[in-house]
Amino acid sequence: MSNIKSVAVLGIGKMGSAMTKELVAAGYQVTIWNRNHSVAEQLAMEINSSNLSVSLTSKTALENADLAICVFTNGVVTQSVLLDDPNVLEDAKSNLIIVDMGTSGVESAHALSKALASKKLSFIDAPVSGSVATIAAHQLLVMASGDESTIDQARPVFSAFAKKTAFIGQAGAGQAMKLAVNLIVHSLNAAVSEALALATANGIEASAAYDVLEESVVAAPFVKYKRAAFLDTSAPVAMRIDTVGKDLGLILGLGKESGVDLRAASGIAELYQQAASAGYEAQDMASLFRFIQNLDENVI
Repeated sequence: MSNIKSVAVLGIGKMGSAMTKELVAAGYQVTIWNRNHSVAEQLAMEINSSNLSVSLTSKTALENADLAICVFTNGVVTQSVLLDDPNVLEDAKSNLIIVDMGTSGVESAHALSKALASKKLSFIDAPVSGSVATIAAHQLLVMASGDESTIDQARPVFSAFAKKTAFIGQAGAGQAMKLAVNLIVHSLNAAVSEALALATANGIEASAAYDVLEESVVAAPFVKYKRAAFLDTSAPVAMRIDTVGKDLGLILGLGKESGVDLRAASGIAELYQQAASAGYEAQDMASLFRFIQNLDENVI
């Protein structure tokens, strides 16, 4: 049984914002903090709930929390926020559970686990699979690793936005599993991009080609919910090309460390790097289709 009532969310990007909305709706007392304070203030105004407060510092955000969720771009930022200033955690509750839900990498998970254990604080390595839409639909998958009893305490909190919390093993295993999942996601995105480029180069309208993909054996959930991103240049950016590059760097690094020759991933990483170098780095990962489609015009 969980006694968690107060949750801090550190990192109010797209995913952190979506999680915050669902946690507040579920009745938790939520405190948010973001490096860009105005972003957190804007979200609080949008939600407009007495259950939500904004902290000026990460330290004060953590002081009354039973559980803290970190959703940062990478593990370097997560470690910096939690560990660079030794005062950040000094007034935290002794039973505080800190959760990293970002794609931070195995090395970062091990570092955080060790550092937080030295402070007698609990840590859950819990990256997620899904998007803002899946959070709103409570369909996110949480890949949790660490102490299983601690994860059991956190499950009710995660259920505010997730369909399942899968126990993967000890800290670091969650990150390894997330990188394995993202290897497929980024490979599938590249495959769909090349497939659409091939179809349109042969006179098939992109929307008609996508209709076929959605009804074919390749119609994974990713293919279905990324339709607008592939076909509509005005669709909001979800995952940026340069973020994909960060993930693939972690994936290739883990492969090398594990003795796994990730040849397909190496080629796909090169393709995304070419797109980033051609000016697509801040665009959605689906813009890889337009990069390939216009390859002769792009400077690599």
